[in-house]
Amino acid sequence: MRKPFLVLALLAFATTAMAQRVSDLNGNHAQLYPTKDKAKDQEPGWAKPGGAGAQNLLNHGGPVIRSARVVAIYWGSYWGTQAGAAIRTQVDGFFGQFGTTPEYNTITQYADANGNPILLASLSQTPNASWYDGTNPSSTNVTDANLQAEVSKYLTQTANVSASTIYEVFLPSGYYASYGSSDSCGGPNLQFCAYHSNFNWNGIDIKYASMPFPGCSGCQWTGWSPQLNLNHFACHETREAVTDADGTAWYDRRGYEADDKCAWSPSPFIGTGGYGYQYEWSNEARGCVQTR
Repeated sequence: MRKPFLVLALLAFATTAMAQRVSDLNGNHAQLYPTKDKAKDQEPGWAKPGGAGAQNLLNHGGPVIRSARVVAIYWGSYWGTQAGAAIRTQVDGFFGQFGTTPEYNTITQYADANGNPILLASLSQTPNASWYDGTNPSSTNVTDANLQAEVSKYLTQTANVSASTIYEVFLPSGYYASYGSSDSCGGPNLQFCAYHSNFNWNGIDIKYASMPFPGCSGCQWTGWSPQLNLNHFACHETREAVTDADGTAWYDRRGYEADDKCAWSPSPFIGTGGYGYQYEWSNEARGCVQTR
């Protein structure tokens, strides 16, 4: 999720719009997907069906992930409980089919700098496509540094290292993510529901996402279970990590990435496989679409 920059402790940035694009001191980007209330309070202008007055995405020449994989990292003992394990099973099922769905196919219209399009891909990867770490985070506040350390732990222990993989870390109920002074559900400064970013690990550009537990109304769609809300955010973060892996590829003149332009409005929906999705921006349709 991109936007102009914000100034936060230990970070240099600025922002005014719906999604926040932030940069750390190493120049890596992070896109914070705001709560639905924050999205309403901030600058209007995200896309509506039909794309009235909307700007198409532009290719800025940076990397995309043409054939992507996803590793779901479940961090904390909660994911070993009956409730947590049931959510894990459902989310794993979502990833097992997402990369070949019409909802994912919407991004195959976008290409790398050489004109090679993003491909439909089986996102689940074996071995170690889903990883459970029963050790709880050291604090209820999981910082971005903590999150990168957890991804690094997975990479070290499994040797499943790839610049084409998105490592998505699911935090347990009762914990929250923070990025600078902004927090997810449960934190003192609620601003976002999830985010994606990248960092250098032994010379490899690692893409990752923070997937906090959707434990507050600002990160829940009406009537949806935690599983469906996590599907929704995984849909958003995965497609954006694919189309704008390092913050230098596909976004519009205002800085919105593909999923930013359709976030929260139109409404998230139940789609292929009975999972939760959000609309996606289509340059072809010049508006938000469910599928392609």
